[in-house]
Amino acid sequence: MERPVTEADLTFDHVPQTDQSFENALEKARDGDRLTVDDAIELFTTGTDSEGIDQRRKERVLEAADRRRAEVVGEEVTFVANLNNNVTTACNVGCLFCNFKDAAHTFESDAEVETAGFTKTPDESREIVADAVDRGIYEVTSVSGLHPAFALDAEHREILEAHPEPKEINYKPPERYDTSPGTYTDQIAAMSVDGVHVHSMTPEEAYHARRGTDWSYEEVFRRLKDAGLDTVPGTAAEILVEEVRDVICPGKIGTEEWLEAMEAAANVGLGMTATIMYGHVENEAHRALHLKRIRDLQDRTGNITEFVPLSFIHQNTPLFEHDVVSSGASIDEDELMIAVSRLFLDNVDHVQSSWVKYGDEQGLKMLSCGADDYMGTILSEEITTRAGGEHGEFRSFEDYVEMITSIGRVPVERSTDYETRRVIDPEDPPFGPQLGPKADGTPLLTADERAERALPADD
Repeated sequence: MERPVTEADLTFDHVPQTDQSFENALEKARDGDRLTVDDAIELFTTGTDSEGIDQRRKERVLEAADRRRAEVVGEEVTFVANLNNNVTTACNVGCLFCNFKDAAHTFESDAEVETAGFTKTPDESREIVADAVDRGIYEVTSVSGLHPAFALDAEHREILEAHPEPKEINYKPPERYDTSPGTYTDQIAAMSVDGVHVHSMTPEEAYHARRGTDWSYEEVFRRLKDAGLDTVPGTAAEILVEEVRDVICPGKIGTEEWLEAMEAAANVGLGMTATIMYGHVENEAHRALHLKRIRDLQDRTGNITEFVPLSFIHQNTPLFEHDVVSSGASIDEDELMIAVSRLFLDNVDHVQSSWVKYGDEQGLKMLSCGADDYMGTILSEEITTRAGGEHGEFRSFEDYVEMITSIGRVPVERSTDYETRRVIDPEDPPFGPQLGPKADGTPLLTADERAERALPADD
């Protein structure tokens, strides 16, 4: 049962107060100097010397970030042809910001209530990914709930089965469920179809894949890499400050373990992304500290290809339902999050704008606030939608070309690691992927399929 959040829980040691000035911080940002946490706080707040966001100061921060974006990556706006294939919604961690999960016990065969969620077998995942690869995708992204029956591989399953107190390690055998997710290596191997790029296994999932053992994260990620894993999504980060994690996700791994897992992934040769999920109970000091920890991680590894700010979608989440928050981040906060990320993360080339979080119009605006990547086609997307997001689940290449050229920028299809790119000529339709293992330039969906997706669901 979720413990109610009290006022004391929201009294933080880290607060947005500094001895730095906004003008000094902005001058350092414009000059390309490495920023401090206090500098970032001043830019996030547009000056701690006054309440609220100063609109003129905000525009100066956005201008500096957009100029930095142009210096680092030019006028290209990149995106990837990808599919989201989340394996299961079964989870019992109880994060207060999440409405993707479904209580794991409702998935059991003898449950008295019918689950609202889903679990896919490895064979089902393979079928879904194979169809998308045939359509031309380059990447499959997979982030799932922590299903109690999930094990890393057959050896891990044996260890879990032999554990004297399986409840202590959050394990139940697959036989307890109508549908088993199999093992993580089974799922990764199943999704590794025809050389498609598999982007999966967050630090939280890696923790779940080593529970009950003394295995290192390196060992876990090595086995996953051998099964077909290509890169790791740096989600489950939320805010990398313990006093915030204690409120919004007390059942998740802590900051240091998240960083340990990410560094281990890099040590075995896996590329990775990094994220922040902001706009809930945290303040600007927490956001700045989070950026510092990401920058330090990149200094140690050099493996982070992009930074992805994720604006908290508050509807349908426990934080909102329990009156802990009344909304998510404001538009001003969203724009400053993108801008300060660009200015602070001087060792990460790419900053992503999420049309799923911001919508098309505001998502495009973010491309003038420091962002240069515009996500992917995501043929399906359950997490944000289940939390109350309203901005759809698919973008075609035609959509991308139209939107990106409308702001005078250059549309570019990219690989996950950004090493392979294809500049798209807006005067040469039809528009479809060409970098995927079976891509031939054909649009991902036919006109009829797109029209069908646009129809409202039957009551």
